[in-house]
Amino acid sequence: MKKFLDKDFLLDTPAAKELYHRHAAKMPIIDYHCHINPRDIAEDKKYKTITDVWLGGDHYKWRQMRTCGIPESDITGAKDTDPYRTFEAWAKTLPRLIGNPLYHWTYLELKNYFGVTEPLNEKSARKIYAKCNKKLALKSMSVRGLISQSKVKLICTTDDPVDSLEWHDRIAADKTCKVKVLPAFRPDKAFNVDKKPFAGYIEKLEKVVGYKIDKFADLTKALGERIEFFAKKGCKVSDHGLDYAVYGEATAKELDKILADGKAGRKIDVETGDKFRTAVLKYLAGEYAKRDWVMQLHYGCIRDNSDKMMDALGPDTGFDAVGDTRGAKALANLLNAFEQTGAMPKVILYSLNQNDNEIMGTLAGCFQTDGTFPQRVQVGSAWWFNDHRLGMEKQLRDLANLGCLAGFVGMLTDSRSFLSYARHEYFRRILCRVIGRWVEDGEVIADMKFLGQVVEDISFNNTNKYFGFGL
Repeated sequence: MKKFLDKDFLLDTPAAKELYHRHAAKMPIIDYHCHINPRDIAEDKKYKTITDVWLGGDHYKWRQMRTCGIPESDITGAKDTDPYRTFEAWAKTLPRLIGNPLYHWTYLELKNYFGVTEPLNEKSARKIYAKCNKKLALKSMSVRGLISQSKVKLICTTDDPVDSLEWHDRIAADKTCKVKVLPAFRPDKAFNVDKKPFAGYIEKLEKVVGYKIDKFADLTKALGERIEFFAKKGCKVSDHGLDYAVYGEATAKELDKILADGKAGRKIDVETGDKFRTAVLKYLAGEYAKRDWVMQLHYGCIRDNSDKMMDALGPDTGFDAVGDTRGAKALANLLNAFEQTGAMPKVILYSLNQNDNEIMGTLAGCFQTDGTFPQRVQVGSAWWFNDHRLGMEKQLRDLANLGCLAGFVGMLTDSRSFLSYARHEYFRRILCRVIGRWVEDGEVIADMKFLGQVVEDISFNNTNKYFGFGL
């Protein structure tokens, strides 16, 4: 029986061990997609308790605590809720999560950042809570300290077009901050014309740009100005959350009417909304291509499924699910439209539904023909509900089967926690496990120097080159 979480955790062959320990483990991290608050980095936030840093905004954990019967008052609770109560609730939950990636992530984070290797459960909770809190009091455990310990070289946050980016300015001006922090452009609210927040959002955008947005051309002008503003702050990446792959065609006159209806709060059907989304995405793709930005497209999620909990807690609190996606042809048409509009931007595709791996993998291969950059269109890492061992292994094997694994841009945290960089270790161990098994089974040539370079590239080098970070 192998020891749990030893130095060869998940590494089941000699080749996997060599690839990880000699190559993957030494590489620094680029976290090109996350949801951490740049203010926390600017102010070098310190946490009083492990509950704050670990459970304060982690809807992955919240979801499983609810599943295991923990009352909401001990999960999201009130501001005066005893933080130990929430930690103890997680300690009660964890032993039951065998087979869930949270089980592995929790123990990796306890080991890597707090030196805790004993099991976390209801009996050990008080002792581990005290040990972690004592460690958090150290200067090295501030936000920047955690980033430094994790060997993170660059972070891209997720930012709305109306954001002032003031915290990014403060970070850039602070010579004591060793990590590079760049904004990422997330314009979802500007194209979801059929959703309630649209009208209010356009008002905010109007205030930022200083003019009325009455025509579709006004909207694209405003977005273009905000793109340029973000570019001056060092932005090199955008992100777009779609319910599914969209495509629809509309005239300029139709788009003006759809915009007017959206601003007035009139009901807009989904098909009409998709026409508007398509037009905005086509415009954005052209602007990104001009600046050599990367365009991320995330789709396949059914969001906010519980009206009751949406009313109580708001979005991003653990009530989303994998969607039964539709629209392979729509995705093909959308990518084709990008290519027809002008230069194809660098595009990374993600679906929350693993059944779309083959769709994305084969479509990516249809739009690589301009010769300016290898693997211009990428299939992204196993996303959200898929970033467990089997999901990552499937994504890696599907990508290898249908494309070029060696050019893959690798892992991201997609997290709100500064302890989540352990997920990069988790991914790298799984990457080495997959390639190592191919070596042991005689499926690839055992050129360990070359394969080691592939592992280093996927871990860091490909990301740095693809996004143009210049590290």
